[in-house]
Amino acid sequence: MLCLSSFALTSCNDDNDELTDAKVTYYPTMELNGDETVLVPIGTEYVEQGCKALLRGEDVTNQVVINSNVNNNVAGMYQVNYTFTNTEGYSNTITRTVAVCDPTITTDIAGNYTVQDGTYRIYNDKTSEFSKFSVSIKKLAPGLFYISDLMAGYYGQGVGYGAQAELTGYLQLMSDNSLKLLSSYVSAW
Repeated sequence: MLCLSSFALTSCNDDNDELTDAKVTYYPTMELNGDETVLVPIGTEYVEQGCKALLRGEDVTNQVVINSNVNNNVAGMYQVNYTFTNTEGYSNTITRTVAVCDPTITTDIAGNYTVQDGTYRIYNDKTSEFSKFSVSIKKLAPGLFYISDLMAGYYGQGVGYGAQAELTGYLQLMSDNSLKLLSSYVSAW
C-alpha cells in the first residue's frame, strides 16, 4: 500500500508543467532557376541552371547539393535533384526534368489507342481474349514518349488488378520510325 501511494504522489503532474524539448524545424523555400523541364538535343551539353534557396530570409543556395544523372549522349528523360538539408538533418528536394532528345524527329505518335478486336494471350495452353482496352501515349519531347501500359491493359484493365499492374514506360521514336524502350516500371511487381 505504501508503494502504491508513493507512486500516486510522484506520478501526477501539475498544470504548470511546460514542454521544454519542443523545437521548430525550418525548411527553405526553393525555386528552380529556369524551366522545370529542359530539352537538350542529343550530343549537346546540358547547362546547369541551378536553383535558389532561402531559409528564414537568408540565402542558403551555396548549401544546396545537386545530384544529376543526365547523359547528353543518350536519349531519355533525366532528373536533376536539388537538395537542402537543415541543421536537424531534415531535407527538402526539388527536381528538374531534362529531356535529351533528337529534335529532328517530327513524327508524333501521341494519342489514345484501343486494343483491336481479336487480340489474345496464350498461357498454359489457355487462350484469353482481350480487346477494347485503352492505352495512351503522351509526347514529352521530340522523339520521346510516355506510354500508360506496355501490356495493352491486360493486367490493369482485363484481369482487373488496376493501375498498379500497368506497365508504364518511356519510348524513343527513332528516325526510321522504329521504337526503342528506354525504361519501364510496374508498381505491383
